This record gives sequence, structure tokens and C-alpha cells, in this order.
Amino acid sequence: MPQATQAAFDAQAGLGEDAPVETRRSSAAAQGDVRLAVHEDLATVEQDWRAFEQTADGTVFQSFDWLSTWQKYIGSLNHVAPAIVTGRDSQGRLLFLLPLAIESGGFARRLTWLGTDLCDYNGPLLAPDFGRRFDAARFKQVWREIVARLQGHPRLRFDAVSFDKMQDTVGAQGNPFMGLGVMRNPNGAYCTRLSGDWETFYTGKRSSATRRRDRTKRKKLGEIGEVRFVSPERDADLAATLDTLMEQKSKSFAAMGVADIFALPGHREFYQALAVQRGFVHVSRLDVGAQTAAANLGLIVRGRYYHLLASYDGGELSKFGPGAAHMHDLMRTAIERGCTAFDFTIGDERYKQEWCDTQITLYDHVAPATLRGWPVALRFYTVGRLKRWIKQTPMLWNATYKLRAFIGPMMKRLRS
Repeated sequence: MPQATQAAFDAQAGLGEDAPVETRRSSAAAQGDVRLAVHEDLATVEQDWRAFEQTADGTVFQSFDWLSTWQKYIGSLNHVAPAIVTGRDSQGRLLFLLPLAIESGGFARRLTWLGTDLCDYNGPLLAPDFGRRFDAARFKQVWREIVARLQGHPRLRFDAVSFDKMQDTVGAQGNPFMGLGVMRNPNGAYCTRLSGDWETFYTGKRSSATRRRDRTKRKKLGEIGEVRFVSPERDADLAATLDTLMEQKSKSFAAMGVADIFALPGHREFYQALAVQRGFVHVSRLDVGAQTAAANLGLIVRGRYYHLLASYDGGELSKFGPGAAHMHDLMRTAIERGCTAFDFTIGDERYKQEWCDTQITLYDHVAPATLRGWPVALRFYTVGRLKRWIKQTPMLWNATYKLRAFIGPMMKRLRS
């Protein structure tokens, strides 16, 4: 375990000696001029949360709509216990909101970010002036109080901390959780800045040879049928588009030999419920004649387009790049809607690297909190390091990718 992570555990090991052990729903007590509260029911903090996220630094994955939908359809099925921590100043103004949760697995309980499995970016929501009010030492002091409060509640005790997929910044501020000791996540994320109109942006990003190839492929699609970019508005059309996206994506997962997330309990229902929240969700498809050549579910928040789920037809149409053609239309749409950033989110696919001008490094924090938590923390640490080593070694990663793609279809046939 890295020295920084060990230091974080050492700091936690003596927590709670003079801290109150009573942690009730929406309970509050002062830590200096920071008043802390722990909320087990998301509804008790909904109004403040929704207001805070309009100005706070964070990502769409810390929004109330995203996380409350996840908890309703996935977290509750897996007995995840929310532990939303708020910190306020002496005037009652929110300084931060931490969407935490307790997950049970095997013989140990883990403190994680709420919805961590489907969140591409995890972290806190921070007031714009948080960084000016908290240095690393002050945040660690508050963090000790938070941990003590959670450990003092029978339903919120935990044996290990597992925070993954964190950025080193939250908006324009440093992420205070970097001070707890972190290691690199195996995956990266990618983003590109949007400016001007689509043609200016596209010409600046792609070479003349690439643009010519793109035009040729789109022309080939047009010879098969009329090419139309569609953002469905009617509920039935939206639901049908989402069903097609999940069907195409499931076939892609099977071909790659990876687990189908839509086969997991509650996951289809989560995306179906999310898709109808039109305020920040964008569902679209690229039709070629009567066929859906590609589909997408994206999120638009505060001028940032999150490219979250994308699929394409794996049949004859795939020869003419329907996924790339659809992504061009998505970028055009993002620019027309006033977005200034197109976030490809987590994953190291080559097309993301070709488009991006910003690579986002992600970090994990793993630490035991009890003796029972040591094996859990060690396992997460070891697996994380191993995955990163494989992904950073081209020969090993290519071999792993090919083996996974070979075994996946075989396992599917055996299961059927």
C-alpha cells in the first residue's frame, strides 16, 4: 500500500476519541465554523442539493437527479445506504456536499461514493470559494470528524474506504480528497473544447484527408437510405430509441467479451427513467432509411456535453462508420446548444484521443478503517495497480483485449 494511503489510514485509525457518537438524520454539530450533517434519506436534502448544484463546482454525476435515480433503481436493490454529508458555515450557507454511501459486500462494509459503479467521475460538490476557505490541513480535520460521525452510527459504520475515478480538480479548484493519498486509476478520460460553428471546429480538428474519408463514408450511407439525425421528443419514440441503443450496446459487449451492464438488476430501468428527464438528458439516433444506424444517450449540464452511452449497428452499415457520423452530428448539436466542452468521459478508446485536447487523469483512494477492512483495501489496491500495469503495457493490453473478445462469445453460447 503506498505511503500516502498508509498515512491516510494512520490518521483515521485514532478517530472518534473525543467526537460525539450520535449521528442522526440531518443531525448537525460544529467543527470550527463548519456545521456538519449526515443525511440518510436523499429527500431530506433534495431542495438544498438542487439549489447548491446550480452554482457549486462538480460534475453531472453529483447532481441530485442522477444520484437519486441511481439509488431508486439500483442502490436500493443492492442495500446501499446513502450517507450524504453537508458542511455549512455559521450562517447556514453550504460549503460542500459529499454524496457518500455504505456498500456491503462479503464480510466487510465499504465507504464509497454514491452511485460509484455508473459515475464516470466521482467527487464532492464544492462552493465556489471552498478552496479559499479550506487548506489541506483544515479539510483533513473536517474529514476526521466526518469519518467519526459515520463510524458512530450503526447503519453507517464501515471497514474500508474505496473512492475511485476522482479528478484532481473540482471545477477550477483543487480536489481536497487528493490530500488523503491516491493512486492512478487504470482508465483515463478525454474532453475537447468547442468553439465557433461546427464547420470551423471540424476543419480545425480533422485533416483534409480525414474529412474526405468522412464525406465518402457518409455518402455511402446515403446510398443505402436517407441519413437523418433524430432527437426524439415523443415518449414512445424516445423509449424505442433507448431500447435500440441498449440492444446494440449489449451485442457490442458480447463481442468484446465484457459483462453486459443492461443485464444487471435495475440498470435498464435506471436508464429508462433517466431518459425521460429531458432537462439535462439528450437521447438521439442516426437513421439510415428505416434502420437505426447509431444511437446515443448524453447529458448536458452548464455548457458541457457528456458523451455517455453510444452504440451503432454492427451489420453491413458498420462498414461506413455510422458511429463516427453520428458523433459528428452530436458535436454539431452541442455547439448549436451553446456548449463549450464535449466530454467523452471515461475510457481510452482511440477515437477519443484523436478528438481531445484535454486528457483527464483519474485517481483512486483506498484505505482500511478496521482490521476487517485490511484484506478488502489490499484487494482493491492490488487489483487497481494490476489493471493499470496491464493497460500501460501495450503487449499485455492487446493480448488481454483479444483473449477477452475470443472468450466472450464462447461463454455466451455456453450460457444459452
